[in-house]
This record gives sequence, structure tokens and C-alpha cells, in this order.
Amino acid sequence: MNKSIIAGATGLVGTELVKALEAKDDPVVVLARRPMPGLSANTKWMKTDFDDLVAGASLPSCDHVYICLGTTMKKAGSKDAFWKVDFEYSLAVAKRAREAGATTLSLVSSVGANAVSKNFYLHTKGALENAITALDFPTVNIYRPSMLLGNRAEKRPLEALGIILFRAIGPLLVGSLQKYRGIEAELLASAMVQNTSNTRIPKGINHFYFKEISGS
Repeated sequence: MNKSIIAGATGLVGTELVKALEAKDDPVVVLARRPMPGLSANTKWMKTDFDDLVAGASLPSCDHVYICLGTTMKKAGSKDAFWKVDFEYSLAVAKRAREAGATTLSLVSSVGANAVSKNFYLHTKGALENAITALDFPTVNIYRPSMLLGNRAEKRPLEALGIILFRAIGPLLVGSLQKYRGIEAELLASAMVQNTSNTRIPKGINHFYFKEISGS
């Protein structure tokens, strides 16, 4: 039985990851600043100050780590604050998990992620991908979804409009444009959990887009 750590467990994808892993009855540690209600007996909350992880604090022994930390520029308030959450905190979790024995890392990134992009969001995601793949994980699974669909606890009016739009135009995005289709967070989380234990997924660096995530 494999033990997993989830960073970003209170977010849209992280919440679904917790459900998917609990359905397998796998032991899970969720990293969060505040307690998460309704967790199963096999899921433990670890009170986490991510600045401490950046400084070198340790994580418990684990086999897998799922990183789906993320904020918005509006919530962060500045590029520096956004970078701290999406890059520094995520990379710190990866480093500490590797030190704790994790051999597989699953990262929620973004379609278009590119460290040399002039778009700050895509630059940040790409820089994080590069930094994580430079670590010595035997297997790194990088997921590059477009718009994430689902019901967030946090209300984002503009994103809600975007979800309606992406659901409407999704079927029109075919061929090379298929990777820009919106994808349900529940489906993404399910694919992440399945791929972690799928022996057909090769070791090394793997990228997953809409087609690979949805199985279509």
C-alpha cells in the first residue's frame, strides 16, 4: 500500500485527489495551513507552514507526492507573491518529498507552460517544470490541462464565465487544438491517481494533455 502526500489539497484538483485516494483506501497526508473536515481515517492532516518547507523542514515518509498548489494574481496581489506560492512552495514540497523517499511526483501545470514565455503565468509554470525535472525523481508525471472545470469553494465570477464558454466550445476544439479543451477536475484527479500505479507509464518525465487525461 502506497503512501501519498498532497500539496494543494484544499483546491479544486486537490479536493478530488483526496476523494480518489480515499476511495482506494490508500494512506494520505494532506499539507494545509488549516484542518480539513471530513477526512477518512486513513487520511491525515499535517499542519503546514510552506515557508518552513522552503527553509528545509521535513515531510513524513512517502512514496508519491501530488503537487497542485496554485493561486491567482488577484489573490496573491503581486508577481512576487504569486511566484512564492506557485514556484517556491511547490518546488520546496518536491524537494522535501524526495528527501522523504518519494519516487513518483505528479504535478498539475498548464497547457502552454514555458520557462521563456513572456506571459508571467506560463513562465512560472514552465520554470517550475524545469526545476522539478532537474530533481532526481525516477518518475515525474506532468499534467498540462487548459481550463479546469468544476465547482470551487472560492467564487471566481470571471472564471465561472470562462467555464461556461469552454464547455460550449470544447467539442469544436479538435486535432492540434484538442489540448485546449476544458477538463473536469474530477477526471484529472482520477487520471493522476491511476497513472501513479499504472505500470505501463514509463519512468522518466511524462507529459499529459487533454487527450491522455480524458482517454479520448
